[in-house]
Amino acid sequence: MSALDVNEQGRQSRNLLGWLSGATGPLIGLLMLSVFLSVATDRFLSVRNALNILDQITVLGVMSVGMTFVILIGGIDLSVGSVLALSMMIMGWLGNIAGLPMAVAIPLALLVSAVSGLIVGVLVTRLRVPAFIATLAMMSVARGVANMITDGQQIVGFPDWFTMLAIDRHFGVLTATVFLMLAIVVLAWLFLKYRSEGRMLYAVGGNPEVARLAGINVGLVTIGVYVLCAVLAGLAGIVLAARLDAVQPSSGFGYELDTIAAVVIGGTSLSGGAGGIGGTLIGVLIIGVLRNGLNLLNVSPFLQQVIIGVVIVLAVGAETLRRKKA
Repeated sequence: MSALDVNEQGRQSRNLLGWLSGATGPLIGLLMLSVFLSVATDRFLSVRNALNILDQITVLGVMSVGMTFVILIGGIDLSVGSVLALSMMIMGWLGNIAGLPMAVAIPLALLVSAVSGLIVGVLVTRLRVPAFIATLAMMSVARGVANMITDGQQIVGFPDWFTMLAIDRHFGVLTATVFLMLAIVVLAWLFLKYRSEGRMLYAVGGNPEVARLAGINVGLVTIGVYVLCAVLAGLAGIVLAARLDAVQPSSGFGYELDTIAAVVIGGTSLSGGAGGIGGTLIGVLIIGVLRNGLNLLNVSPFLQQVIIGVVIVLAVGAETLRRKKA
């Protein structure tokens, strides 16, 4: 083997490690989980089931990218599930009741999501409201407004082209919604890896005061991150509406916990400044594979909640031990 081949292999290994961003532990956990489920049920290891898992994680995957950015700067966002519902209801009302084209209803729904993120960002940076409180308040407000739009009623039926985004498998493999999730994941990874603005998030999460002294506008970065997180939550609502061919104000209940869990399981530190998109994708896959496997094994949904809670605790504990040793 030539020195050139050795260098090339080393470069590829470094790229893979950069993509995983310290998430090798969760990756091993995902592989072990997949092996166990493959042995436990013969329905797990199939192309059809793998595609079903990808379809099922699209909403969580889109939301988790935004949550990764928030947690990287040392923040938290409990409002994403409610913003998802608000975005769905705005789009449904504008498209089905107000009669606007979906091409207009969707951007307006995302705009409302962005405004909710902007409000949270301003509360956190200007009024110094703790992120936990600010997003908890937005969670309540967004859910309330979502219910007010139709007095708590669902809206059913969208254009065929819209619902086909989550049904039609291009090249016989992936739906447009899965392609969208993967595109967002790749763009987010490239942003964090190669853009100076992406590296600012790590700086802000590591030490906001040092970042400020280094010339970073910490307030603007924080507001931008919360706006992006809200927009992605709204976009996830659009994706969910395409899958269900309906919108209802109760949608997204508890999604904020799943989203935070995916990010944390993927190795992103809750204290900020460490983690990455590659790990988040693995965390999303772990939750998706775990839920899919438990359903195939006919495990009670109540017991599933207990199991996923235990997995979250184990993941956080393992990450804490790893950082102490490092």
